[in-house]
Parts: sequence; structure tokens; C-alpha cells
Amino acid sequence: MKKECLGAVAAMPQEIAPLLRRVGRCRREKVSGFNLYRFDCGGYPVVLVESGMGPEHAAKATKTLIRTASPRVILNFGFCGGVLPGLAVGDLVLAELIFTLSGGTLTEAPAPPLQFASSILESCRGGGLSPRQGSFITATGVVKKRELAQRLAGSIDQPVLEMESAAVFREARQAGIAAVALRGVSDPAEEELGFDIAEICDSQLNLSPWRLMLTLAKRPALVPQLIRLARNSKVAGENLALGVELTLVALGETK
Repeated sequence: MKKECLGAVAAMPQEIAPLLRRVGRCRREKVSGFNLYRFDCGGYPVVLVESGMGPEHAAKATKTLIRTASPRVILNFGFCGGVLPGLAVGDLVLAELIFTLSGGTLTEAPAPPLQFASSILESCRGGGLSPRQGSFITATGVVKKRELAQRLAGSIDQPVLEMESAAVFREARQAGIAAVALRGVSDPAEEELGFDIAEICDSQLNLSPWRLMLTLAKRPALVPQLIRLARNSKVAGENLALGVELTLVALGETK
């Protein structure tokens, strides 16, 4: 009997490449402008879509994934930034709650289903990882962490910032598909980003090499931070790849 596939959504090649190195063989294709990757993980077929950054791209990519693969469950994964002290580079966080941050307004989104959390945590711990459960805050751009932390005043447990999860969950929910999210910390709370996404990306939130070079030419003081973030992303990416692999196996085994 053919197994139902598992779906996955990630924004950037830097988040995807470490996973593809772990799983080995995969088939690449292009659907509706998005890169799709098909591979097996723990004996379960997986279809992964590379969405690009931001909620709009994530929503369109998730729709494409659902239309193309009809997955039984969807895993959103990628990097995130810590908001409060306590999370270090490379730490993994499993979404317990999801929020959107738009125009200064924080709104709670549909939460991940409870039945997957214990099996995911158990699978990750069996692989030597120690993921925490936390609250994902989907923003549309760079947010000042210190200001957000003061605003939250401890009202949300283990908050992290990212740019896609709420959109993925919304599309999955509308299609009647369960969704979970796992992210790796690339920038801890004390690392305030010294630039805005719009400075280094085009209007579609795609990384623009010439915009990046222009920004660095105007603001060379950013170079050390970008080097540090690249190094942090490598650490987060390797931990995340193992966590995603173990999570996919857990999802495949959980009905």
C-alpha cells in the first residue's frame, strides 16, 4: 500500500541544504515557481517546498504543496531569533503556540495539534537533542527584540521570532491538514539585528546580492554581525537538520 506523504515548508536554501545532505538522494522539481524536493525519511515519503521569506510567500508555497502532494501533515521549519534570555545559538524550539505580529498588534493563531508534541520531543531526545516548547511570533520584518520583550513582560512562554509559521498554519488549517513547526535559534535575544530585511532583499523578500553589497558599502560596521550570523546559521542549520529528520520520522509513525 502506498504511504501517505509528509509535507514540509522552509523559507531559505540555508535552512534546507543541511537536511538534504542528511537524507541523501532527492528529486528536485519546479512547481508554480517554487522549488520542490521529494525524498524519503525513515521510510516515509516527504515533499518539501522552498517558500522564500515572509508570510505571503509561505502562504502561496503551502497552497502549492497541498495542491501538488496532498500531505497528511505539514512540518514548517527554519531559523528563528530568541526574544528573551535563555535560548542559545543552535537550540531547537517546537511550537506550542503561534502568534502573528502585524502593525504592532499581536494576535494568537491556531495552535499546533497536541497529539504530535510528545512523539516529536521523544524522537528528538532519542537522537541526542533537547528541544524546548515555545511560542512562535510570525513578523513581517525585523523586530526590535528588546522592545518586544518589554511589551510581552513575560506573558508568553519562550517566545521566538520568525516570518512564516502562522501563514503555513493558516493554509494547512483551511485545508484540514495538521501542522507542526520546529525552528533552530540563529540569533539569541542579545543579538539585535542592525539592519532591516528591506535593505538586503528585493520587493519580493528575495535576498538581493547587489542590495547586500550596497548596504555593506554604506554601513561597513555591519560586516562583523553578518559574519557572526552566517556562522550561527551554520550551527543552527546542522542541529535543525537532525531535528527535522527525527521529527519527520515521528510524524510518520504518529497517526
